[in-house]
Amino acid sequence: MLASLARTEAAEPFRPAARIAEIGVSEILQIGARAAAMRRDGQDVIVLGAGEPDFDTPDNVKDAAAAAMRRGDTKYTALDGSPAMKEAVREKFRRDNGIEFSTAEISVAAGAKQVIYNAFMATLGTGDEVIVPTPYWTSYADIIRIAGGTPVLVDCGPANRFRLTAAQLEAAITPATRWLMLNSPSNPTGSAYSEADYRPLLDVLRRHPHVWLLADDIYEHIVYDGFRFVTPAALEPALRERILTVNGVSKAYAMTGWRIGYGAGPEALIRAMAVVQSQSTSNPSSISQAAAIEALTGPQDVLAARRESFRARRDLVVDGLNAIDGIDCSRPEGAFYTFAGCAGLLGRVTPDGRRLASDRDFCAYLLDEAKVAVVPGSAFGASPFFRISYATSQDELREALARIAMACDALRN
Repeated sequence: MLASLARTEAAEPFRPAARIAEIGVSEILQIGARAAAMRRDGQDVIVLGAGEPDFDTPDNVKDAAAAAMRRGDTKYTALDGSPAMKEAVREKFRRDNGIEFSTAEISVAAGAKQVIYNAFMATLGTGDEVIVPTPYWTSYADIIRIAGGTPVLVDCGPANRFRLTAAQLEAAITPATRWLMLNSPSNPTGSAYSEADYRPLLDVLRRHPHVWLLADDIYEHIVYDGFRFVTPAALEPALRERILTVNGVSKAYAMTGWRIGYGAGPEALIRAMAVVQSQSTSNPSSISQAAAIEALTGPQDVLAARRESFRARRDLVVDGLNAIDGIDCSRPEGAFYTFAGCAGLLGRVTPDGRRLASDRDFCAYLLDEAKVAVVPGSAFGASPFFRISYATSQDELREALARIAMACDALRN
């Protein structure tokens, strides 16, 4: 009997579903895991890979969560957000963006990523295409593939500061196109779309009524140097019925672990997204919703103070990288990332004789020799670049820059 069971087990190895067979764990997480293992081994590693603010969640937000627990608000809420949470989102869009939504046009989920996932699961079928400007956040393409769609990656290089042009959009649209994805300010580049940048793209979409737009605004409140954030739904009312605006509390309010994101768009789309959510997580955490309500409706002064801190760090990192021979870094308009080119270092040889042939090689060299973890641009669909998250202290950033400079100086032509 035991021998028979052993034969059965050997004959039936685990077989993953086809939808995930070619999708791996995020390279960002893999690099973070390796850096963490090095730290456990006693190595002094500086990790500049995580897209997470180093600030704590504001006290008033934590207090609101505690008060909700004391009141007993620990039960299920409405499927895609409590009435109070949806009303807070409505007020946020009214106050910050000048857009009016009804609560039926709002969805709340366990993070902005789930909102995007719900939207694509609710709308994509085999053969449907989604235009994704590159560099792009790594999850975009994989979510599209899991939903059965095809990501159409459009190379948006440094010539236009990593932004999609109207000509590129026009050329990428086919009868199979269902969505265009735009992320401003962007992860990984920090580039942002102004009103002047958006207008030509929206003009193209007006000519193609079968194409919808998903605007990922998660870094809305982290912009610098007087840059004026705008969101497409506020610019072009004629397109309101085919725009989904996605946002959340994770980045601006340092609430990554609370897992609350939200989206606003046409009621029919929101209803379809609710069907997807009803068969996965159901409602987001009631306690997290209470915290997010306070974040969105309470005092907003924390945003300006933290934005200024991020700006100082941005300037420190950009100036430090540009002082290193072989590295070229533009100054981003927002978010908390730099996306620097390392083409000038490729072909050089490390002290132990390894030739750097790619941005992955360069990032591996920095982790091995400088004990600094950064993410190669190839993880975001663009080479040869590397991303630094400067959401950490200036002291740690200075030390990381000194190590990177020393490692680059040690390379031989």
